Amino acid sequence: MSAKFEVNAQLRQDAGKGASRRLRRRGLVPAIIYGADREPEMISLVHNELVRHLEYEAFYSQVLDLKVGDKTEEVVIKDLQRHPARPFILHVDFQRVRALEKIRKTIPLHFLNEDNTKGVKLGGMVSRKLTEIEVICLPKDLPRNIEVDLLEMEIGDIVHLSKIPLPEGVALAHAPDPDVPVVIIHGAQIHEEEEAEAGDEEGEGTEPTEPQS
Repeated sequence: MSAKFEVNAQLRQDAGKGASRRLRRRGLVPAIIYGADREPEMISLVHNELVRHLEYEAFYSQVLDLKVGDKTEEVVIKDLQRHPARPFILHVDFQRVRALEKIRKTIPLHFLNEDNTKGVKLGGMVSRKLTEIEVICLPKDLPRNIEVDLLEMEIGDIVHLSKIPLPEGVALAHAPDPDVPVVIIHGAQIHEEEEAEAGDEEGEGTEPTEPQS
């Protein structure tokens, strides 16, 4: 597991929408910590500090050191609420982790050698079907990301979810279909047809309605 982030927070006493609005006006983000068979704690974080952390992809998937006063706890992000129209974080849920208790986390996929893939050199196109997967592991084994090397893939080759190379101690969380495609090397013509079909689907249901009198 990679080096962890340290997040500074402070306890808060007031709950409810009004209290949350007052915190946000002061540049703070309301949050909560729960789990590990302990009572939930209400906290707040400095919005700008949190935004700086969120610039790093690993912040979403890694175990974090959450410092509240003189106490530090290991946590992961379980939910992040953003404002629907403005660049603000509205609320964060943190879950405590325990060293010997497995956790479920969504981990990003990193695709290697896309430009050097055999199929691409022959005119094919890389089509990513998944960009992240959910895994189960102990906190110490949680990977920053999972790499998928495409170098030897040829046109028509498919990597299925069940074939993703996982680090030791890491397993796939339950998936409805372990053979769902993760990445495919299409011929250029098939790729163009897929894009055209996607465009047609986006256009469905967008016919203008007649104005009401």
